[in-house]
Amino acid sequence: MSTRPTYNVIRKSQVGELRPSQALTTFGVGSIVDLPNLSVMVMGLDDWPVASSMEIGEERLLFSVQRALGGQVKRLLAPPRAPETTGFQSNWFDDAQQIGIPVAPFPRWMVCSQCRLLAPLSSGLFEPKVVPYRPDKTCYVHGCRTQARPPTVVPARFMVACSNGHLDDFPWLDYVHRGGSACNGPLELYEVGASGEAADVEVKCRACGASRRMAEAFGRETEANMPACRARHPHLRTASPGGCEVEHVRAMLQGASNSWFPITLSVLSVPQAADKLGQLVDENWPILEAVENEQNVTLLRRAGTLTDFGRYSDGQVWEAVNRKRGGVADANAGASDLKTPEWRVFANPRAVQEGRDFRLRAVDPPSNYTQFFERIVLVERLREVRALIGFTRIESARDFDTPFEVPTEKRAPLSRREPIWVPACETRGEGIFFHFAEGPVQTWVSRNARHNNAFFAAHQFWRNMKNLLPDAGYPGLRYVLLHSFAHAVIRQLAVECGYTTASIAERIYSQDPVDGTPMAGVLIYTAASDSEGTLGGLCALGHPNRLGRHLEQALERVALCASDPLCAEHQPTPDGTLHGAACHACAFLPETSCERGNKYLDRSVLVGTVEKADLAFFE
Repeated sequence: MSTRPTYNVIRKSQVGELRPSQALTTFGVGSIVDLPNLSVMVMGLDDWPVASSMEIGEERLLFSVQRALGGQVKRLLAPPRAPETTGFQSNWFDDAQQIGIPVAPFPRWMVCSQCRLLAPLSSGLFEPKVVPYRPDKTCYVHGCRTQARPPTVVPARFMVACSNGHLDDFPWLDYVHRGGSACNGPLELYEVGASGEAADVEVKCRACGASRRMAEAFGRETEANMPACRARHPHLRTASPGGCEVEHVRAMLQGASNSWFPITLSVLSVPQAADKLGQLVDENWPILEAVENEQNVTLLRRAGTLTDFGRYSDGQVWEAVNRKRGGVADANAGASDLKTPEWRVFANPRAVQEGRDFRLRAVDPPSNYTQFFERIVLVERLREVRALIGFTRIESARDFDTPFEVPTEKRAPLSRREPIWVPACETRGEGIFFHFAEGPVQTWVSRNARHNNAFFAAHQFWRNMKNLLPDAGYPGLRYVLLHSFAHAVIRQLAVECGYTTASIAERIYSQDPVDGTPMAGVLIYTAASDSEGTLGGLCALGHPNRLGRHLEQALERVALCASDPLCAEHQPTPDGTLHGAACHACAFLPETSCERGNKYLDRSVLVGTVEKADLAFFE
């Protein structure tokens, strides 16, 4: 499934396609999408066509979003998408073709590929060109040639940003003239070398002859060459009312990985009701929430909306809706704790009601690992719902313990006003849950207090560098064990399950007894955005006769690393990195797989390495 981004700037034309999940995790509000001949920015929620969006029901996630953004948020909406059509499209300008995510060209300064003219789109020197039924050919052209085809213009690949979430066009006129000047160009941008590096790119003023290399805009020592931040939010067409406290902006290349980091919240849709009827009410709550009496239930049934309630009368459904409303306050009270309800379900799988999007099957651990695991749970069906609550620039949101910890001034807003809805997406899939035995975990943690102190010292040093409270947010050595185990297993299962490493994700359930209910579990799962989800290849590897072999191979692979002995000797304290014996060759995973940005990892806590043999949990 895909959404179709559109915007009024180029005759309301479709300029590309995105998957629904990409509209949150890769190309969300405020991000830049690189197209073949164009670069566009996804606009704020004020411009999204809400009438074409479908509401996604997930109460626990909605309550968490309200805690982060305010109680005015009432709905989770999927990205807008046009209805499915078949056959030949007779009308290119049909209204259905104009539905999608709104975007606008950015950067707004463009360069002619022929004459190298550098000018903004507002100058009127460039014209849009749209090819019917070929959105990939949408572009701007320059009329510098009158005989042949006009050349295509491309975005100037430089912009400026600050750590408070602001983004702006590169200040070309001020930069080339080294400050204030009455000269307004015109400008040209050309490359004096073949490397494409900033040192080989030069901007020149045709009017006064001033020129300057782009290398002078990059680097800590050259920040004084850049102007103060203007507090611009191009996705909202506004600037922050109070200005920006950042003294100088930072030059950035188009497509830089640190130009946009999403701040998201995600939950797994686990059953909360004790009976089948209550579970059906939970699954259909976006429809039943507006029901005011039993007659409304009758009308919904006649309209064909309540097909899942065939075995229940209208009165029973109405009573279940009232019971659901009575429990909303209790659910809202635990909005900040997203994982404990999921842990209760996975820790007691036989007491869970199966649903349309959730099915568990408990199996015995492999025979060689019965002392380490309480049970293995095959998650044959699961549903994950994710919501976007903001984004950051330059500094990743993963640098903070939770999304709620991101400072307000660094979290860029999604809309000009306080949002009443946020974009969300749902994916369905499968997984394997490892329920660790609590006794061995507690014994191992108490035995390795010195290693825990080393990680805690690194945690304090790292948070001090980020100007955060040094003692807050430390997950503990228990988390290091579970996190390292998850990475080792993901790297091993990706070899046989048919999914790439980037398609498999982790969800760590870790809590010490002193903080509440002890938790020690790891969920390895994969999910897709289509209606059926995945095909069972990952879940099938959780059977005892297969899982034992994979666990042995996973632990054997992390015992040695291609970077040993340097990797095995690495400590979490000296350089402020939040990992021990771990690197890209043995433990690190893609960003889409790890929930902590490859921090709090150490393979020596799993098995003995060439440097340490006394920390191993799996002796």
